[in-house]
Amino acid sequence: MPISVRILQTELITHNVRHYRLEKPRDFRFAPGQATEVSIDKDGWRDQKRPFTFTSLQSDDTLEFTIKSYRDHPGVTNALWGLEAGDSLLLRDVWGTIQYKGPGTFIAGGAGVTPFIAILRDLNANGGLGGNRLIVSNKTEKDIILRDEFEAMAGLETLWTVTDDPGSSLLQERINREFLRQHISDFGQNFYLCGPDAMVKDLREALETLGASVDSVTWER
Repeated sequence: MPISVRILQTELITHNVRHYRLEKPRDFRFAPGQATEVSIDKDGWRDQKRPFTFTSLQSDDTLEFTIKSYRDHPGVTNALWGLEAGDSLLLRDVWGTIQYKGPGTFIAGGAGVTPFIAILRDLNANGGLGGNRLIVSNKTEKDIILRDEFEAMAGLETLWTVTDDPGSSLLQERINREFLRQHISDFGQNFYLCGPDAMVKDLREALETLGASVDSVTWER
């Protein structure tokens, strides 16, 4: 049964991404990397559900989602952009298969980085980030989510690449098989993937051809 929770605060993260901090229901539990289906608690929106990952930690007093809004077409994320403190969202059962199995490389496309936020925050809080690497592709440099926070995490190596920002000083390459071959030296490690379905499928296949074990690759199934 859906639970209605009030928005306590919204915070702009990029030009089209916001944090939504919410009331945390009593005894509400989730693990880093898990998600729930969310809808807006208003007439006409309650049945329109979308999956979003928790970016807060279980130990936090509030819940947090970090959500990219697609402002160019009507829909749930566009409607979310218009919400403020005092509005309510509906949350459902917790689910998700992206859970931490040990040090490795996290690879994300755009907003696909969101399932990794709580995982890396949890590791950072407990001093366990050593041996982990985050590789993220975005269209432009201004699209990068929480860049400053990730770069400030001691022990986490970061690599940013952009695909449509010729003025940026960042790497200008798409993440594909050749990218993996050039920028990863150890294919015996753990890999965590999240992004558009086609990207994840291609990277899973590429990693396997490069020697990664199927069991070492984690993605949202």
